[in-house]
Amino acid sequence: MKLIAASWRRLSLAVLTILLVVSSFAVFTPSAAAETHQIKLGNDKGQLVFEPAKVSVKPGDTIEWVNNKVPPHNIVFDAAKNPAKSADLAKSLSHKQLLMNPGQKQTTTFPADAPAGDYTFYCEPHRGAGMVGKITVEG
Repeated sequence: MKLIAASWRRLSLAVLTILLVVSSFAVFTPSAAAETHQIKLGNDKGQLVFEPAKVSVKPGDTIEWVNNKVPPHNIVFDAAKNPAKSADLAKSLSHKQLLMNPGQKQTTTFPADAPAGDYTFYCEPHRGAGMVGKITVEG
């Protein structure tokens, strides 16, 4: 009887050790890394567009804005055209300062708690020319 009890304890200890090791992998496995997406301000042919004009991202992802052709450009998110209809959110994502030289960069990181949906942005000096884009934050 003592032999069975001792064997049972060793088996239980082994099973618990295996469970602890396996669960530690689950706890310490890194979550999916955030991505960086690049959007050009003005395309290579000099057209007043964002390239690409539509991008899908996940919360936590970053947009790298690169001033390309026909400056000046900036990036302004429309307060009425984001899922939260939030002026504060739009302001926090925007870069109103004009980029004057090709190659200048700005970055926008979408917060981890960014509401899913479409976010419309534009270039203030060229909005009338149709320089408008959309970022879709996936849920």
